[in-house]
Amino acid sequence: MLPELGFISLLIATLSCALLAVLPNIGIAKNSMNLIRTSWSLSYLFTIFTTISIGILAYSFAIDYFSLEYVAAHSNSQLPLFFKVAATWGGHEGSMLFWLFSLSVWVSLFAYFSQRIDPIIASRALSVLGLLCFGFCIFLIYFSNPFIRQFPLPPEGRDLNPMLQDIGLIFHPPLLYLGYVGFAVNFALTIAALLSGHLDAAMARWMRPWVLVSWLFLTLGIVLGAWWAYYELGWGGWWFWDPVENASLMPWLLGLGLLHSLIVTEQRGIFTYWTILFSLFAFAFSLLGTFIVRSGVLTSVHAFAVDGERGTALLALFFLLTVGSLTLFALKTNLRQSAVRFSFISKETLLLGANILFAIATASVFIGTFYPMLFTAMGWGSISVGAPYFNSIFLPLILFTLIAMVIVLATKWQIINRTLGLQRIALLVPSIVIAYVLIDYTVAQEPSLKFHGAALLLLSLAIWLFCATIWTNWRTMTTKRLGMILAHSGVAITVIGAVMSSYFGAEIGVRLAPNQHQMLNGYDFHYLGFTNEIGANYTSEKAHFEISKKGEKQTALFPERRYYDVRTMNMSEVGIDWGWFGDIYIVMGDKLTKESGITGEFTFRLHYKPFIGWLWFGGVLMAFGAMCAALGLRNKKLNKKTKGN
Repeated sequence: MLPELGFISLLIATLSCALLAVLPNIGIAKNSMNLIRTSWSLSYLFTIFTTISIGILAYSFAIDYFSLEYVAAHSNSQLPLFFKVAATWGGHEGSMLFWLFSLSVWVSLFAYFSQRIDPIIASRALSVLGLLCFGFCIFLIYFSNPFIRQFPLPPEGRDLNPMLQDIGLIFHPPLLYLGYVGFAVNFALTIAALLSGHLDAAMARWMRPWVLVSWLFLTLGIVLGAWWAYYELGWGGWWFWDPVENASLMPWLLGLGLLHSLIVTEQRGIFTYWTILFSLFAFAFSLLGTFIVRSGVLTSVHAFAVDGERGTALLALFFLLTVGSLTLFALKTNLRQSAVRFSFISKETLLLGANILFAIATASVFIGTFYPMLFTAMGWGSISVGAPYFNSIFLPLILFTLIAMVIVLATKWQIINRTLGLQRIALLVPSIVIAYVLIDYTVAQEPSLKFHGAALLLLSLAIWLFCATIWTNWRTMTTKRLGMILAHSGVAITVIGAVMSSYFGAEIGVRLAPNQHQMLNGYDFHYLGFTNEIGANYTSEKAHFEISKKGEKQTALFPERRYYDVRTMNMSEVGIDWGWFGDIYIVMGDKLTKESGITGEFTFRLHYKPFIGWLWFGGVLMAFGAMCAALGLRNKKLNKKTKGN
């Protein structure tokens, strides 16, 4: 009975969003407030039944309801309970239902908070959201139904993919989906503004908190995903320029551009077209990311499905959404804009430059991700676009961005403060010195490392940005300003972590027998031996390392090689000693006992990653900066309301 209840709830949710897409527009056409007000009731109804539907699916996983084909394909009775529940979104069908559930949460939140704005704008936006929800409901029912029964009932499930049996699965996809789907609110508000014929400062002010919160979730999702890939995949890196990684990066960049564009639209009444296009494309590229992950059109270690029919349906949704919204934009290009004068070097100019940089970065990622697919589709052969292409594009973009972020601290609307500008430039000298000393010390620890001029330049600018941000703003620490300080400092710290770990990380591949040693970056890796372990749904070989430096023991690490019986898969679990100034990282490879005749001999990959923890810390700071900025906007509204009373 459970699958039927879940599916019926999904059908009721589909009917609710179909009515939400239609009734408010009829109400607006007939000037009927009763029909317009149905927007709010239908929004809540849609959320309730979507929640019931995914709740039933999660409960089916918890009780090992293998009568459901989806549950049997992605769970097992030996799987720990928290992984069973997380397996709800561990496969294609469940992840799409969770996508719809996330969208329903945003719809209800918007319905609740939109009661304070123009009911026509709010109901139009809710109607657009209803249409989006209806499209995904139809996709779920016809192409991705997680409530299909199977017969005969299997005695056991196939188990969750071992790569997903990690705490990252519990938090990473939900955060990422909440970020993706959150841009739907701004998309709907933009469509409503286009239909109304105006997007003014008041509308920009209303849109900004939604962008901030969406970007916050997306940032946390990306950072957690990079951290998960770092310790789970065993390659020691944090960003592979994988198509699925790029899928989340593109809406993140567009969301960042949208945030800065909204500030100018709100404060100066300009950049309206930038705001509209960023808003439309941010959500469109979120859908494109969904297509990449679930269509199988691009090869990725993160891909959920290889079903061409589903991919075609998702691509059709993407094109309908993108073409429809851009057509509306083309027909409504006569929006009123303010005539504003500003000097060549001013905050307006720098933010315009930032918009251009974000657009170029997004276009570069898009081309690099989809060009191989186009090349193959045209019958020209096969080609791969990897890190060298992306690094050559992003290196100058990051340089320009860091410089602009420092200069903007010395600018005001319309003009630049020359005194502040000279003070900020003076901070560059100690920043270069600090960067040089840091690189020189790191290189001295490992003979194989070399000094890189590009690393010195990037590191100097990142330290310069951090120092200038703190120096400029520490006296005026309001909640809203704290958001900017944290976000910009987070960018600087992330760049420091990326530069140090990418240019000055040390690694070596070795084969070790028990009681053998290997030196790396001044650390002595002493392999003591291994033990056999039995886990909940796996067996493993666990190595024991003691790490020392200059004769003093630093830590003990236990990398593993796990064997999952049901999936018949081997997985490596890395041993990591996390540190503020660097991580010691060991990957356990193949067993060589049969070849060498030495008991307990394995291949290992030893890494030292300087400052890599700053990547995650900087990303979290950016997210907290967005949260503080959103709280600052809320406090500003409350203060205005209090003064008005």
